[in-house]
Amino acid sequence: MSWLDDYKSKLSSAEEAVSLVKSGDRVYMSGNAAVPYQLVEALADRKDELQEVEITHVLLLGEDPLSGPGMEGHFRHNSLFVGPGDRAAVNEGRADYIPVFLYEIPDLFYSGLMQLDIAFVHLSPPDEHGFMSFGVECLVSKAATECAKVVIAEVNDKMPRTLGDSFIHVSQVDKIVDVSRDLPELELKEFTAIEKKIGEYIAEIVEDGSTLQLGIGGIPNAALKAVEGKRDLGVHTEMVSDGIVEAIEAGTVTGAKKTLHPYKVVATFLLGSRKVYEYAHNNPIFEFHPANYTNHPFVISQNEHMVAINSAIEVDLTGQICADSIGFKIYSGFGGQVDFIRGAAQSKGGKPIIALPATAKGGEVSRIVPWLKQGAGVVTTRADVHWVVTEYGIAYLHGKNLRERVNALIAVAHPQFRPWLEEEARKRKLI
Repeated sequence: MSWLDDYKSKLSSAEEAVSLVKSGDRVYMSGNAAVPYQLVEALADRKDELQEVEITHVLLLGEDPLSGPGMEGHFRHNSLFVGPGDRAAVNEGRADYIPVFLYEIPDLFYSGLMQLDIAFVHLSPPDEHGFMSFGVECLVSKAATECAKVVIAEVNDKMPRTLGDSFIHVSQVDKIVDVSRDLPELELKEFTAIEKKIGEYIAEIVEDGSTLQLGIGGIPNAALKAVEGKRDLGVHTEMVSDGIVEAIEAGTVTGAKKTLHPYKVVATFLLGSRKVYEYAHNNPIFEFHPANYTNHPFVISQNEHMVAINSAIEVDLTGQICADSIGFKIYSGFGGQVDFIRGAAQSKGGKPIIALPATAKGGEVSRIVPWLKQGAGVVTTRADVHWVVTEYGIAYLHGKNLRERVNALIAVAHPQFRPWLEEEARKRKLI
């Protein structure tokens, strides 16, 4: 049978495809901008027929009918990274959260620690050889399709064909649902004056020829703007967004000095505007790989002068980083922060950076604190932290004792909170 005949034989409606899900199954669902919404909606419609179906995934965008009211007992999320779609369910005890480094997630599937019954994925149309691309999200979806007993794919003519280790053949899929649906987009917002200042401080410690990892939002975009004029920057990152595309077009990012995959932007998923998705389509400057490659600290460290730029919810005076919770409430997940912080630390000339505004809630709350909130989780340990950057400057902590760390962090806190921080540090005999 030709691949095209095989493809046609596997075509089905979403309703027919999700009929393969049974009570008690564990279902993996691709996330970010690759959530297979038609399959999700069809599965939600079957709620009265199903009990105790576990849904596992990374970040979900958009509405999630599987965690809504009335779904208890039918579906339960077991989230590998919490987002807006399942955050309330996790914090209300209606869903679960697995703290895990992003690069280790594929091995949860390969090792059998998390056995998958079904994988829902969202793919590009097949090429002339019958290969479909994972498009905007390779991440852990490739591992899921290689481990699940049944693979069900939404194939979307609006999904870009991204290159790299990001393909699956028609023969590896059991059911195919053809869709034509725009992908979710994130609006590119102007960065603030505070973010601009943070970006400028970051640019001070980025050298020509460095390889960057950064995410989405004001600080990464401000940093990319601030490094304009640097020569031959490269990118090895978890996520590609509008800021990286603009830096490529501006000639800031060439990859010419990269020591691993020169001239290539290495990533595991895309998240941004339609321009980003269209730019990445069939574009050989990009190589998409699963997270157990892009995010593995050993792989990351092979990029000399690796600069990892990550953020935090709060930083205590000894350098502990909370990035996944606000007190007891889970907000997100480990993601790739520690992967890249440790990879950059092991890179020759590498620079692991935690960058954040000094305050939150319109200046009412300091994000540099004497101690983390009760219940807050430490994502990045005090021994992992090298640079902390706010709009008030750069604190270098690696190799520093607690007294030196306290003084360095107070110096980059908002001035109105410095007396309080000093007072609390003196109470604890830290200074």
